[in-house]
Amino acid sequence: MNKNNGAIIAAIVLGVLLVGALIWGITQSNSKKKLETKTEQMTEQVSELELLKSDLEREVDSLIQEYQVLAGENEELQGSLGDAEAKLVSAKRALNSATSERNNLRAEIQALMEAKTELQGNIQALQAENDSLKMRMGILEEDLAMTTEEKEALAQMNQTIQDEVKRLTLANFKASGFRVVPSKKNDKVTTKSKRVRSLDVSFDLAEVPGKYQGVRPIYLSITDSNGNPIQSANPIKATSMVSGEKVELIAQEVKEVNIADNQRLTFTHELDDKLDAGIYRAAVYTDIGLLGASSFQLR
Repeated sequence: MNKNNGAIIAAIVLGVLLVGALIWGITQSNSKKKLETKTEQMTEQVSELELLKSDLEREVDSLIQEYQVLAGENEELQGSLGDAEAKLVSAKRALNSATSERNNLRAEIQALMEAKTELQGNIQALQAENDSLKMRMGILEEDLAMTTEEKEALAQMNQTIQDEVKRLTLANFKASGFRVVPSKKNDKVTTKSKRVRSLDVSFDLAEVPGKYQGVRPIYLSITDSNGNPIQSANPIKATSMVSGEKVELIAQEVKEVNIADNQRLTFTHELDDKLDAGIYRAAVYTDIGLLGASSFQLR
């Protein structure tokens, strides 16, 4: 009985050992497969990492080359920057020089403009002087062209006027510097009757006594050699006291003048009709007498 039990137990133990061995074998086989699987996976990962490493090495080499290129370009840019800065400094100097030159040019232009203005003023003065000389020359030439008979007639008229002025004017209230200038349309002096368009009559009233000063009418009367007034669209009838007597006269112009101690007066009479050739007389009156007169000739 005891032997059977021992045998059974031994059989059971052996069976258990066999089962354990089988289980251990199976377990080892599974572990080996798992290990082999892991090994294969690790081998694949290593291969992938080696490929990645190769790619990274190539990228690093490429980056190194790119860096070297960029470093070279940087050196070139540094040089270009230096050149650009030098050019900028040069440009600033050129600009300063140009600005200075421009200011100098402006000053020169201003000086030239002032010189031009001065020259224009001088030219105008010379032109006025030339016109005056031409006017005098024209009068002299026309005087020289007068015939002996005309000269005698004009001299006689002047003498008559002088005698009349001495006789009829007040001793200390009369005109001096009497002048008659016949002019054309362009204000040029002429004595040619067909071209005369206006008459400028000017004279001085000097050292006028206080009792004659104040506002008075001044009349301009222009007559021919026979004493007839020249034609006028608006003749002015006036009365003057000459040597204590009232004198009726026909005037072509009148002015209300505030007579002072000294003044020069001018009448400009625009002719309504052309005058014939001949000798004429221009006289100025005030309400209290004859101030003065002068003759002029048109050819």
